Amino acid sequence: MIKTIATDMDGTLLNKVQKVSKENKDAIEAAQRQGIEVIVATGRSFEEARIALDEAKLNLPIIAANGAAVYTKDGQIVTSNPMSSEKGLETIEFLEKENLYFEVYTSNGVYSKNYEVSVAVLVDIILTANPDADPVKVRARAHDRLKMGFVKTITDYRELFTMPDVAIHKMLVFSSNLTALGKAAEEIKQFKGLAVSSSGLENLEISSESAQKGIALKNYLDEKGESIKFAMAIGDNFNDVSMFERVGRSVAMGNAPLEIQRLCQYVTAKNDEHGVAKAIQEVLKEAQAANNA
Repeated sequence: MIKTIATDMDGTLLNKVQKVSKENKDAIEAAQRQGIEVIVATGRSFEEARIALDEAKLNLPIIAANGAAVYTKDGQIVTSNPMSSEKGLETIEFLEKENLYFEVYTSNGVYSKNYEVSVAVLVDIILTANPDADPVKVRARAHDRLKMGFVKTITDYRELFTMPDVAIHKMLVFSSNLTALGKAAEEIKQFKGLAVSSSGLENLEISSESAQKGIALKNYLDEKGESIKFAMAIGDNFNDVSMFERVGRSVAMGNAPLEIQRLCQYVTAKNDEHGVAKAIQEVLKEAQAANNA
């Protein structure tokens, strides 16, 4: 019996206009009324994740930056799995040597050295999750999100390591040169203590080995004395694999790459067809049938 539901955001909980549909919101609230905890697990920073949830008036725990930090529904940080200074500096030096654009996600927000490329990164993530979306509108929304101040500009990323109480959560690498990106991924995988995943066709996400969605979800549930085998995970991309490998029920979105769909036990509808709601409704039907038995 499912007691916990973890859902990704972009390409999963959110539709192509980056909103939580009424159907998804209603299904989440129905699950909560049945005592099922719903958690968001996203590559976004906590601040960015809260935007869409606040708009939908949903108050949920958040696994942010692919598991680098976990927050209660009240916004209190409960666990943090940052990159060490040594690994952070080693990764920065490698990426700069390879001349790859990247952003650094921290406990103090997201930092970029180039605003326009930062817009392109966000557009890539959104269009990968929503290939039918209008690129012009997506770019406009990307500009709007960045104007809200969630991405800060910085001259040298090494400055972050001199800032007190700033933890490095992950690095998001972007390149339209897929060969260079693939080569970088293979090399970074050789770095001890780091994990590499992806949330878009032209990006890599680098974090501490312990900062993965699935590990963060398991640790969160362990602390509550609950088993991840009674959890369902819903997602659409490779940064969701660590959850799919650990939960009792894995659900891929209909818009997920075929490789992701084949990894999962179930495939639900697309994110623009309220796939999250449909997956949750199946859980609620099963719970109702068990209660009536």
